[in-house]
Parts: sequence; C-alpha cells; structure tokens
Amino acid sequence: MDILTIFLRTVLIYFVVFLMLRIMGKREIGKLSLFDLVISIMVAEIAVFVLEDAHKPLLSGLVPMATLVLIQVLIAYITLKSRTLRVLFDGKPSVLIHKGNLNREEMRKHRYNLDDLMLQLRQNKIMNVADVEFAILEPSGKLSVVEKEMKERAADDDKMKAAIRYEGLPLPLIMDGKVQDENLEKIGQNRFWLKNQLQSKGARDFKEVFYCSIDHRGRMFLDRKR
Repeated sequence: MDILTIFLRTVLIYFVVFLMLRIMGKREIGKLSLFDLVISIMVAEIAVFVLEDAHKPLLSGLVPMATLVLIQVLIAYITLKSRTLRVLFDGKPSVLIHKGNLNREEMRKHRYNLDDLMLQLRQNKIMNVADVEFAILEPSGKLSVVEKEMKERAADDDKMKAAIRYEGLPLPLIMDGKVQDENLEKIGQNRFWLKNQLQSKGARDFKEVFYCSIDHRGRMFLDRKR
C-alpha cells in the first residue's frame, strides 16, 4: 500500500512541479536569474520533502510550493514596472573587457579570475583575449562577447608582433603579475626575452603586468595593472 501511495504521490508532485515551473515562465534553466534559481531550488526541495514521508499530508508541501510560485509571479510582475527593483532582484551586467582592456575591478568584485575568463571565452569559440573588444558578464553568469573588427586585429598585429612563431593555442606568459615559466619554455624563450618585450611596450617590470599572452602568430596581448 505504501509503495502505491508513494507512486501516486510522485506522479502528482511531478505534474504539480511541472505546472508551477510553466506558470513561473519560459526562461531556460541556464539563464535563470539568482532570484528564479532560489525559487526553483526551494520548490524542488519541498517536493522531495513531501515524497520522503508518505504519511505527511500533501497540503503541507503543496501550500509552500504554491506560495513560492505566487511570490515569484508577483515579483516578476512588479519588476516589469520598475527597473530599480529589476536590478535589485536580477542584478546587472558587468563589463569585464572594455575596448580590449581587462577590467580588473569588476573581475575582483565578482571573484572572477583569469582562468574563468579564458574558459568562457573558449566556450564562445574565442581563443585569444586580444581578439575581444567587449566581454560582458550577464546576471545569469553567461559571458557575452563582442569581437574586434578585422581591421583592428590587423592593426594590432602590426603593433604587437613579436619575433617568434609557434603552433598552438594562445599561451599566457604572465597571469596576475606572475611569470608562467613553463609557457616560456614551450615557445623556447626566457624571462630576459620577455622583459625586453614588455619594456618595448612600456612595462618596466613583470609585476606591472596583470596579464600577458602570445598567440600562434607571435602576437602579444598585454594588460597592465592600473
């Protein structure tokens, strides 16, 4: 009898949760705002709580779930009318790369490091930071990227060409002010060569550089600490 009860409750809760998520809206799961994510997690937790105990009244789970969905719908309606509240609940985009320069202040504010940035750039099919004009971290956590125009890239090639070529993905030579010696070895160079390259671009010391990389064409990208 308990097994049949659990089976029927599971089927019922499934359709209840499905209906509630439909009421909440058609946002994709990967694009949920922080507020929507909290509501979704709480609904799921309450659903599990009801299913764990077959003797617990269904209303003890259905009422809290319905309350959460009502809150979500009301907040969604209110935020349609007020941008201030919309920013409060959903957050606002953060510009991590502005006109080709890394915005370290925004990265620090969101505890977003260089490895996070490189990962999400690769997910956008961009292998080199030097090819990025703007990168915006959306409230959902997704990175939106605007690439440089081809003319700008060609100009950058002329300005930043180094006397070296190799095959492979762009290699970080300096990250957070620290020289990546293993990557220098991969391109057959040393710190002396790197320091000369930096000095030619106006950086006197490694510690002045937040991020530096080189691509397969020998093009260097340099972002200095500010």
